[in-house]
Amino acid sequence: MSTFAEVEKIISQTFDIVIIGGGTAGLCLASRLSEDPKTSVLVLEAGQANLDDPAILIPAQYAAHLGQKAYDWNFTTTPQQYSNQTQFPWSRGKGLGGSSGINFLCWTKPPQEEIDDWERLGNPGWNWERYQKYLLQIEGYTSPSPKSTAAHGLNFDDWKIGKDGPLKLSHPATITLPELKAYQTWFNLGIPKAPAPVSGNPKGAYFTPKTIDSTTFTRSYSATAFYLPNAHRPNLHVLLAANASRIITTPGSELRATGVEFFHSGRTYTVNANKEVILCAGALKSPQLLELSGIGRKNVLDSLHIPVQLELPGVGENVQEHMFGGVTFELAEGVDDVTMDILRDPAGRAEHLKLHEKGEGAFTLGITGFAFTSLASISDRAQSIYEAAREKIKANWNSYSPGLQDQYKIQLERLENASPCEIILVPGFLSFPNPPAPGKKYITILFALNHNFSRGTIHATSSNPEVDPALDPHYFEEDVDLQTFVELVKFIRKMAQTAPFSEAIASPVDLNPGPSVSSDEQIGEFLKKYSGTTFHTIGSLSMLPREKGGVVDNRLKVYGTSNIRVADLSVVPLHFAAHTMTTAYSIAEQAADIIKGKI
Repeated sequence: MSTFAEVEKIISQTFDIVIIGGGTAGLCLASRLSEDPKTSVLVLEAGQANLDDPAILIPAQYAAHLGQKAYDWNFTTTPQQYSNQTQFPWSRGKGLGGSSGINFLCWTKPPQEEIDDWERLGNPGWNWERYQKYLLQIEGYTSPSPKSTAAHGLNFDDWKIGKDGPLKLSHPATITLPELKAYQTWFNLGIPKAPAPVSGNPKGAYFTPKTIDSTTFTRSYSATAFYLPNAHRPNLHVLLAANASRIITTPGSELRATGVEFFHSGRTYTVNANKEVILCAGALKSPQLLELSGIGRKNVLDSLHIPVQLELPGVGENVQEHMFGGVTFELAEGVDDVTMDILRDPAGRAEHLKLHEKGEGAFTLGITGFAFTSLASISDRAQSIYEAAREKIKANWNSYSPGLQDQYKIQLERLENASPCEIILVPGFLSFPNPPAPGKKYITILFALNHNFSRGTIHATSSNPEVDPALDPHYFEEDVDLQTFVELVKFIRKMAQTAPFSEAIASPVDLNPGPSVSSDEQIGEFLKKYSGTTFHTIGSLSMLPREKGGVVDNRLKVYGTSNIRVADLSVVPLHFAAHTMTTAYSIAEQAADIIKGKI
């Protein structure tokens, strides 16, 4: 049974370590640091507990939490200059466990070389070998039964994945026939099977594990894996509804954090930190908190009338984000598979909630079929798109910062060999703007863009911590991003005309974008309005050399401070071809051993 901290008791104590944010990384880090009974750890979590909540625990409720105040912070981007002034929702998990409690449960890892690139950018030790080592120790993977895998012609026996860790991983109990036909169609169109999906080479097609406990078929996330098993520790404290407003510092040869100011139930409090303050508030909020603490770009702080404690120009810069969209097809008559569409019907939902108790039904479906591939493998326009990108970057080279030049060198190398294009199978309707018809069944093929060249910013707009920062990803500022996206839509439409996937759908004409969106220009305009983020923001407090726009060093310490660290996705210096949950956990695990002095 969990007992949470009380504010009156918290403010009378001094803690060795104060962690701002009880999300994916924050709870993982807190659990590891509190393994030492002599180290007192306080986690300030702005949301509520949301424990034992079926809306979180029961899988297959994809996107159901988004926009709901109980689960989502409901951030929104600024109007996007290169997307016809569209404002995009940027959902983030609200509550203990953060976004690991509302995400799509996908356990994907980047290619080995794309993690090694962090080290190339000036961060000794941040490489694939160490990244993977720490993930293996938290993975608790359960293989599917031979009966279920044999029926699908799949084999997961040779996967190199951890099996004894606290975070439970398994495959969905059900994979539908249309998903299997789409998977086979990828092979027919030249996308191979991925050689090592979770151990360094995910280029190709595979069915990924999910963060699902196969014994209960419920979500396994940061709260269940790292908080609940350790909530009894007397040195681990979690205060809920505690919104951090700034880090309190004292000047010296290096700025030193002495505590954290936060507000709780309408009042402002301060808690003292003896050793370290660690930001785990995520790529959207961590830069804002540094700026509210007087750490950041001088022009930003001056505009907000915040006294400059430490000038650090990289704060809130180098922001990178993944993007996605969806193409939906109605299933052919005679396809008997249950899809997630039945969950829109109240009677169907009630029926399948009962089936879930037996490990059956629509709640055991998952978003599990993935392909990561090169643009050249799906489009004959790849070379012309890439040549245009090279020419533009070459022409503008002297306008880029040294840090961005280093990143673009790597991204240009990736053009020919990497897998920036991601394709995802969804057994149900998940696209915009046209709605589903009652009683119909669908399959949606999502498409995602992972190596965006566009760079954005995240900055505070007010000294009031309750005012959201300005989130400006600069979507499609670099045309290579939009052109790659357009080609992905065209490839999915090619799938609809290719067997065996074509046999599973009622018509090759999609519901979204729809037949009225056909030319490259029309597809581009559609994407500017109806694509979205994949909620994978990184880079806003990049781990890079300070002179190249870096904010933290390879020990995750904020430059110019003696005891402020960042341990969340904001430190990732260059984006990669994978979803980000695995990386958030790996950063937290490495941070713990850095702080303990083990690495």
